[in-house]
Amino acid sequence: MPKTALTMDELLEASSVAALKAGDVAEGTISSIKKNEIWVDLGARGVGVVLRREIGHGQQLEEGQTITVSVIDPELEEGHALLSMRRAVKDRGWEELERIFTEQEIVEVIPYDANRGGLLVELEGIRGFLPVSQLAAGHYPRVNGADKDEILQKLNALTTISLRVRILDVSRKENKLIFSEKEAIKDDMAARLATLNVGDTVDGVVTGVIDFGAFVNVDGIEGLIHISEISWERVDNPRNYVKVGDKIKAKIISVDKDRLSLSLKQMSEDPWLSEVKQFKRGDVVEGKITRITPFGAFVQLSSSVEALVHVSEMSDDESVDPEKLFVLNEKKQFKVLEIDTENRKIALSLKQTNTKKAKTDKKK
Repeated sequence: MPKTALTMDELLEASSVAALKAGDVAEGTISSIKKNEIWVDLGARGVGVVLRREIGHGQQLEEGQTITVSVIDPELEEGHALLSMRRAVKDRGWEELERIFTEQEIVEVIPYDANRGGLLVELEGIRGFLPVSQLAAGHYPRVNGADKDEILQKLNALTTISLRVRILDVSRKENKLIFSEKEAIKDDMAARLATLNVGDTVDGVVTGVIDFGAFVNVDGIEGLIHISEISWERVDNPRNYVKVGDKIKAKIISVDKDRLSLSLKQMSEDPWLSEVKQFKRGDVVEGKITRITPFGAFVQLSSSVEALVHVSEMSDDESVDPEKLFVLNEKKQFKVLEIDTENRKIALSLKQTNTKKAKTDKKK
C-alpha cells in the first residue's frame, strides 16, 4: 500500500473533516494504478482502494486524475477505505434523477430494449422502464385484440429513436425508475387542444384499426373514429374502409380531455336525406330483408335508406315469429307508416299491405 505523508496543515484540516461513512460520495486523486486495483488519495480523509470489479467498463484512467468514488467500507483492517467508482456513478445518477423528477424536467432518451409491457430505458447510468400505457398516441402500438407478438414488434421499432420523456416515479430505495412520454407532451397537447373546436376539419394518420373503429394521430393528439362515424352506410368491418397509414381528413365531433372524437362520414353529405325524399307516408314500397330480430325486421329500401317493420306490424297474429315469416335477402312489399327525418327512421307495415291486397282481391 503506498504511503501518503500528511503536512501539518493537512493534519489540522483532518481534525475538522467529517470521517468517512459507508455510502459517502467523495472526490480523490489516483495515486497508483495496479493490475487489479487503483489507489486513491482522499486528502484529509485518508486513502482508499478501488478493486477492478468496482471500476466500471471502458474507463480510461491515469495517475494524478481526479475521480469520484463511493465509500463501501470506511476502514478495512489494513486501515484504508474500500471504494467504488461504479457505485459512485450510480449514486450521482440517483441524485440527478431525483433532481430531474423534482423539477419535472423533460429529457431525451433512446430505449435500449423492449418487452411486451413497454420500453427499457437508461438515464444517468440507472436503468428504468417506460410502460406501454405511458407512450404518446403517435407511438402507442395499436393492434387488433391482444396480439402480443405484433405489440412487441411495434415496440422494438421504437428502440432506435429518441423520445422526449418525464420521470413519472423514482425511488432509489426500491430501485424504481418509471418514465412517461405522455407527461412530457401533456402541456403541448393541452395547448394544441385549446385551439381545436367541435366542427373543425383536421388532417390525421390512421394508427390502428380495431373492431369498434379506428385510431387517428392528429398532430400528436389521439383521435377515435367510432364505427358508427366511419360511413353513412352500415359498417360491419372498419378494415374495409380504412387501414393503418392512411392519411385522412375528419371532422371533430367532440373534445374529451386528451382525446378527440372524429367523424369520417360527416365529411360528405348524408345520402339518406336525399334518398328518403322518394318515399311518402302511405306509399307501398318494395324492400329487401337485411336483418331479422325478435322485435322486428330491417328492410333495405334504397342504397342508403333502411327501415324497420316492427313485429306488431307483421301480422294480426300476436304470436308471429319474424324468423319464420321472413328470409334474409328476400324482397317483399310494405306500407310506409311514418318517416322521421330528424332521427333518420322509417316505420313500415307488412300486415296493412296484406290487408289492402286482400280487400282488392275480394272486390274482384
